[in-house]
Amino acid sequence: MNIAILSRNSNLYSTRRLYESAKDRGHNVEIVDFLKCYMVIEQFNPGIYYEGKKLTGIDAVIPRIGASRTFYGTAVVRQFEMMNVFPVNESQSIVRSRDKLRTMQIISRSGLGIPKTAFASHPGDIKQLIDSLGGTPIVIKLIQGTQGIGVVLAETRKAAKSVLEAFYGLKANMLLQQFVHEAKGSDIRALVVGGKVIAAMKRQGPEGEFRSNIHQGGSAKAVKLSKEERATAVKAAKLLGLNVAGVDMLQSESGPKIMEVNSSPGLEGIETTTGIDIASKIIEFIEDNSHDRKLIKDRVKV
Repeated sequence: MNIAILSRNSNLYSTRRLYESAKDRGHNVEIVDFLKCYMVIEQFNPGIYYEGKKLTGIDAVIPRIGASRTFYGTAVVRQFEMMNVFPVNESQSIVRSRDKLRTMQIISRSGLGIPKTAFASHPGDIKQLIDSLGGTPIVIKLIQGTQGIGVVLAETRKAAKSVLEAFYGLKANMLLQQFVHEAKGSDIRALVVGGKVIAAMKRQGPEGEFRSNIHQGGSAKAVKLSKEERATAVKAAKLLGLNVAGVDMLQSESGPKIMEVNSSPGLEGIETTTGIDIASKIIEFIEDNSHDRKLIKDRVKV
């Protein structure tokens, strides 16, 4: 099988592991910097060119697209879809998951747990926004933030007002969320592949830090999920149409609450923590499913 990994950096851990795993399983693999691709859109003849040659004969693509390059990256994935190439995650599913507001809207209507969330575009609504979440502390998130960047805990109304006014002044889109006290600065990352949780870890933020991201200095340990947590992670990935997803959840008194669903989850932290060969599980998923371009039958249209 011929597999293309869409990644800007061949030295990244996740890219390297996927490349090695595909090679070990006997596949032809190429790492393609999607920003160096260009597309030719022609009636019944879509094409993608990379380093001066047309990409042909590719059976499957693995998108590893950073949040800041979502628009162009997903356009490349969409072009591959037009060429009937199997994508591990489809372009529309990636776009959907990158919009935190849209993700919360989709998940909330399914009945899965989420932290109570508010969104507004006018600074005059600050008091009502905070009141609607039950008062401070609240978590303020930039909609396009990743790896804990652009996430602020406002512990008082004065602090919340100051942060919100600053973000509004920058014309930034943000979500406000209820702070889940009982999570105590930790969360669960569940890695879903092909409708199954194949690995999970609990991440704990450092002393005095409410963000648990490993990139922000957090630690991690392997964890066994409850039946409810496992079902929640699988359903969240399915709702967004993702075959491979990192589902982040808080453990609350009322059950798991989903914070985010990541369409390009990093493999280093969870493989190192759990000892599970996730890269090979992803390649195995491609082997089992690439003959069928229709990934998700019950798609969400939002």
